[in-house]
Amino acid sequence: MGEEAAVRPYVRGGEEGEALWFLGNLVTIKASGAETGGRVMVAESVNPPGFAPPVHRHLAEDELFYLLAGTARFLCDGESFTAGCGDFVLLPMGLAHSFVVGPDEPLRAILITAPSGFEGFVADVGTPALERRLPPPAPAGRLAGAAARHGIEILGPPPT
Repeated sequence: MGEEAAVRPYVRGGEEGEALWFLGNLVTIKASGAETGGRVMVAESVNPPGFAPPVHRHLAEDELFYLLAGTARFLCDGESFTAGCGDFVLLPMGLAHSFVVGPDEPLRAILITAPSGFEGFVADVGTPALERRLPPPAPAGRLAGAAARHGIEILGPPPT
């Protein structure tokens, strides 16, 4: 077995972390797999009103959200539920899911995946967020290939 790098403590400030535009959303990586021994990835995500990712499922990780602002309707394994500020949402590995951000304000959430790895998908599809105010156009044609490389199955279009 190879030698693993020691996981070390750190503080990452509110504006710190690798910031990426991902499908029109600002994702700032706060803790990557490289920093957690592969156990978890933590990011802050800001999604515009009305945003919805394609219906998909993760083959290797659970996806968890802690909502800081805004609302969203989450769809998972045939169930639909609404969450808002202060709510916690668990989308278990292997279950088809998506969400739709409410129409009135952006959704700001702490996004956690366990184990880590989702940050690689975000980096493959996204672009560095050198300017945090306006996202660039969404990349065309990279989503399906990157999803397959990172153990994510795209199952259908975004919900409405």
